[in-house]
Amino acid sequence: MQLSQYRQARIEKLEKLKALGLDVWPRKAERTHGIGQILDAHDRGEVRRTQEELEGLNEVVSVMGRVIAIREMGKSVFVHITEMGDKLQVYFRMNDLEAPGWDVVKLLDLGDFISVTGPVMRTKMGELSVRATRVQFLTKAHLPLPEKWHGLQDKESRYRQRYLDLISNPEVLKTFQARSRIIAGVRRYMESRGFLEVETPMMQPIPGGATARPFITHHNALDIPLYLRIAPELYLKRLIVGGFERVFEVNRNFRNEGVSMRHNPEFTMLESYAAGDDLRDVMVLTENLFQEIATLMGGVERPWGENPDGTPRVISYATPFRRMTLKDATAQYGRIDRARLEDPAEVLKLAQEAHIEDAEKQTTGALLGALFEHHAEEHLIQPTFITEYPVELSPLTKNLPGDEKFVDRFELFIGGMELANAYSELNDPVVQMERFMAQLAEREAGNDEAMLLDEDFVEALEHGFPPCGGLGVGMDRMVMLMTNSSTIRDVLLFPLMRPMAKGAAPEEA
Repeated sequence: MQLSQYRQARIEKLEKLKALGLDVWPRKAERTHGIGQILDAHDRGEVRRTQEELEGLNEVVSVMGRVIAIREMGKSVFVHITEMGDKLQVYFRMNDLEAPGWDVVKLLDLGDFISVTGPVMRTKMGELSVRATRVQFLTKAHLPLPEKWHGLQDKESRYRQRYLDLISNPEVLKTFQARSRIIAGVRRYMESRGFLEVETPMMQPIPGGATARPFITHHNALDIPLYLRIAPELYLKRLIVGGFERVFEVNRNFRNEGVSMRHNPEFTMLESYAAGDDLRDVMVLTENLFQEIATLMGGVERPWGENPDGTPRVISYATPFRRMTLKDATAQYGRIDRARLEDPAEVLKLAQEAHIEDAEKQTTGALLGALFEHHAEEHLIQPTFITEYPVELSPLTKNLPGDEKFVDRFELFIGGMELANAYSELNDPVVQMERFMAQLAEREAGNDEAMLLDEDFVEALEHGFPPCGGLGVGMDRMVMLMTNSSTIRDVLLFPLMRPMAKGAAPEEA
């Protein structure tokens, strides 16, 4: 049957409901309980009340939900309704219902919303149910739910029509409920450590705080170009200059770059700054954050994909996390003599052997970063802090003591991907200006991801910026890990998709 035929049949039922004198689009549902509340009270965990116990309580409830199953048995109809991933059976019996309740029940379709009122009971089959004495019709679904028995399976359709994905696949709804709990848990953790949540601009006159290609827009009234932020860093640091001591933001960032299983152009980050802290303090803050969120989700050991032999993989978030330098990790996982990484000529040769693009045009520091990504990153499954990055990769970071070529930075890797990035923040305005000028030279050489000069930020530093530890955590990737999701699209409610070709449409039922 074509969708147009389904729609017409359902609209005809809607007209019949109107003929019964019903308000078929009521403004409010009769409801005293959520489905989850009823299940928690009578049928979940260690609580499983018998029919006799339920009769003794004589509890009458009103509950609403979407109809997802209908089973007729003569003068009885059994309907399952769902709300927030929870499911409850409703038992309709013709003689129990206030008029015109039975006529309403006979006109229900899968996908409709209803509210029912009646006592909580348990059927002969043992299923917790509401024995309806009254039914309120709330909404007619003009279109049927997808693939009645198997749910929405096609991934493209799931991402494009997330609302159908959430209806059809309860585990998807649970993933996004978990996402909300995780982000709320992160906020609680940061506030418990004395951080104050703030907000910074999403549209900025100069994109800064990271090396990335921005999205560009235009403000008509001011007649100026603006950039969607690639990071909130430079604004958060201005707040430290202004007297805030510990700040954080759960922020949306936008980078005009590729789409992959681990990248989306619009993404969520936690970013924080703590006056007086350095990288070691931030390490402790970070590993305790991940341990706390893992515990919130069920325990410090969490499943994540499979090992190469096909067995389930488990990641332990027990602290402390492992620490390795970038060169040590590259040497170990690339099976490279560590001494070769100290020689610029050998680094270039290794980069050429690894087929790193335009190796001859890159600095030694940039090549070291590329070699690390090529040889080591995918092997860092258990939580690992990688430290001592080349200065070319970190223009906003303090140098290591006595070493002008490397900086006091870490990246945290888990599951073979970067989860967090942190610095002992650069607070010398003269050196910061030199770093910005070096970035401008890179832009002129063709690197369109290099940073632009933000003179106002440098001026802010000249007013005094204390020692500071900064942290950025990829929230989408954290949710991937904590929910055992293999792709970032599975943890974004509405991932960016290429528009469908003109005239294309999801396959009809």
